[in-house]
Amino acid sequence: MSDDTRPLAVFDLDGTLADSGHRQHFLEGRRRDWERFFSAAPHDPPLEEGVRLVMASATECEVVYLTGRPERCRRDTLDWLERRGLPKGRLHMRRDGDRRPARRTKLEVLERLGRERAVRLFVDDDELVCDAAEEAGFAVVRARWALTPQPMKDAQQRGRT
Repeated sequence: MSDDTRPLAVFDLDGTLADSGHRQHFLEGRRRDWERFFSAAPHDPPLEEGVRLVMASATECEVVYLTGRPERCRRDTLDWLERRGLPKGRLHMRRDGDRRPARRTKLEVLERLGRERAVRLFVDDDELVCDAAEEAGFAVVRARWALTPQPMKDAQQRGRT
């Protein structure tokens, strides 16, 4: 737990801060290649609108990152955040092997964070996650600045991201 007392600003990564479009082809077809999909994440370009919002939020809030990426991607993810000059912050990732829908896993983390301290905003591109967060009373910013291809939407609904 952080000793910071500022409210939290919680940000998703893929489709919010990181443009994962170049790796979507790994999710097309009957046999999705999740290993290659996540292995390509270090090459994601940043999404400028998301980057502007996280930088602005960091002036008044502690930034926390909440992603559907599996824990095995932690080092690559931290390196990506650092290379982009994004604010340091706690990184919450899905446990390896956890296939539950993101709307459940992310909401669990948000609720836990909300018990620690006020969550000023939650930013995500997954409509189902955003709906669940709003229903739970969180202020949500829907990251609609990146195109979310259908294979990613399908994966989000089934619980792989």
